[in-house]
Amino acid sequence: MTVETGSALYILRHGETEWSASGQHTGVTDIPLTATGEQQARRAGLVISALRGSAVPPYRVFTSPRERAVRTAELAGFTVDEKAEELAEWNYGDYEGLTTSQIREQVPGWTVWTDPIPGGEEAKEVSDRADTLLARVRELLPCGDVVLVGHGHFSRVLIARWLDQPATQGVHFGLDPAGTAVLDYERGEPRVGRLNIPPLDL
Repeated sequence: MTVETGSALYILRHGETEWSASGQHTGVTDIPLTATGEQQARRAGLVISALRGSAVPPYRVFTSPRERAVRTAELAGFTVDEKAEELAEWNYGDYEGLTTSQIREQVPGWTVWTDPIPGGEEAKEVSDRADTLLARVRELLPCGDVVLVGHGHFSRVLIARWLDQPATQGVHFGLDPAGTAVLDYERGEPRVGRLNIPPLDL
């Protein structure tokens, strides 16, 4: 059952890191933002502030436990209420630190959305995490806006699951470093209000 609410869920991907810039899969590895990533995070905070149009802080702000997400939230001007393990990035297992091109040298045509990840998470596991988190979010939205600061692939899974689509449909939603997505309702139906708003779009 969906409930109409004037509040929205804001999803913010962390700013640039050396590995996001090089295309390396970054799950459990905790690496810092680059100087560019820090600037992106500050500007993303201004974007979300403009989108919300309210001086009242969001009702709740959750981040992934990874430092790149926590730091993005802080630089964006948010007070973090909780570091939620559910918001962690897809666990890439044996493919951690590798680019898609490197993985395809072993498994031609491989994608995170369609193929197994040795030692990591399968799409069903990631989907279950997203559902758990979104259930919490839906309980909070009647009280005000919620902000989730996390990662690229997992945020795209969140968008798919918000629309009740399979996690693998996340492939169709872009979200660049420090990009923002806005999820809300229209006449009781979940929708993507805005997608992949860059940190310079003021």
